[in-house]
Amino acid sequence: MSKKIGMVSLGCPKNQVDAERLLFKLKEAGYEITAEEEKAEVIIVNTCGFIESAKSEAIENIVEVAGYKETGKLEALIVTGCLAERYKEQIKKEMPEVDAVVGIGANDDIVDIVNAALNGKGEESFPEKEKLSLLGDRILTTPFYTAYLKVAEGCSNRCTYCAIPDIRGPFRSLPIEECVSQAKALAQGGVKELVVVAQDTTNYGADIYGKPSLAQLLRELCKIEGLHWIRTLYTYPDKITDELLELMASEKKLVPYLDIPIQHCSDKILKRMNRRGNKEQLENLIENIRKKLPEVTLRTSLITGFPGESEEDFTELCEFVRKIRFDRLGCFAYSAEEDTPAAEFENQVDMQVRFDRSENIMNDQMTIAEEKNEKKIGKTVEVLVEGYDSYIKCFFGRSAADAPDIDGKVFFTAEQKLTVGSFVNVLINDVIEYDLLGQMEE
Repeated sequence: MSKKIGMVSLGCPKNQVDAERLLFKLKEAGYEITAEEEKAEVIIVNTCGFIESAKSEAIENIVEVAGYKETGKLEALIVTGCLAERYKEQIKKEMPEVDAVVGIGANDDIVDIVNAALNGKGEESFPEKEKLSLLGDRILTTPFYTAYLKVAEGCSNRCTYCAIPDIRGPFRSLPIEECVSQAKALAQGGVKELVVVAQDTTNYGADIYGKPSLAQLLRELCKIEGLHWIRTLYTYPDKITDELLELMASEKKLVPYLDIPIQHCSDKILKRMNRRGNKEQLENLIENIRKKLPEVTLRTSLITGFPGESEEDFTELCEFVRKIRFDRLGCFAYSAEEDTPAAEFENQVDMQVRFDRSENIMNDQMTIAEEKNEKKIGKTVEVLVEGYDSYIKCFFGRSAADAPDIDGKVFFTAEQKLTVGSFVNVLINDVIEYDLLGQMEE
């Protein structure tokens, strides 16, 4: 009888793709995949280690899963992913309940690692990060109609607050033909929404083609039958070109949605962050995007309380947010990460001030988001049907303006039974904060 394996995958979609490849390798080797952790003989915790809150979440999950050695059937607990790559010594030393700690470069060896752990031979394996493959079959952990396509690994930007280059290694892209091959397989399996991801997606191809080539990749992906929506996340502002915007305007499959992590607008803070560009360039870029894509949904992420951020810098950021009026926005209090330049900077901002500033930005954004949503009342939007809520007796799904697991939902009534994964038109008649309410048009 085959052993049962459970997976806890934390963090970003890029990490989730790694987890899906691990699951496929283990299933091919004869292990049974289970979502019931209490019945699993092996559990892999695929960790995130990007910021302090992610590290805390990872540790909490490891401790919780370890409890199944007493209350369940757990024989082996394996930790992989970013936290394992970054804190291998500490995990093994401080968490004896962990049977194996392995880095991302060891993912291809996961079957041997699990076999060894079950035989009481827990190991530490940390090959070169570049050994992490961008190829391989997956067991999707997303709904069948949506999948992530990871087109590059690592990062070479060296933002002063970020440990990703040290954790994941330098930026390296997957050739266009390999990306297309993976996307075709996903489409043939029923995927209708493809979400293209990398640490810096707009830098795609620069390492292998001599220049950023995201537009060329997207043009090829649009030719794939079965795909209905293609969206991109993590599009850094300095490489959003007119070519990319014009392609998005002309290709119906490319949803008018841009996720642009800008982190701040103050020229002083951007320079301290080692971010390319300045406030004027950001404003010009956003004006150009909205000119070429009038229906665009703009998402961004910001950091408050970065070392040296004065009250004036924060006020400038607040005014920028109110002026630009992003459709979607996430704001995070600065997290001082070990071995990053910013952690050693002078003028560290008080922790409570960091959080208060973040909360202030998000309060402003809530008002902006509600006002923007109210303007959608009376309009018809295309919605990807994701399910039926029997408690409130209505269907729910997402519009092109809503990325999976990040943005809001559309809740709507319909006079007929609908198929999950289908697309319908919904007339919006009300809003609740980030969500839209409506009824399906016949």
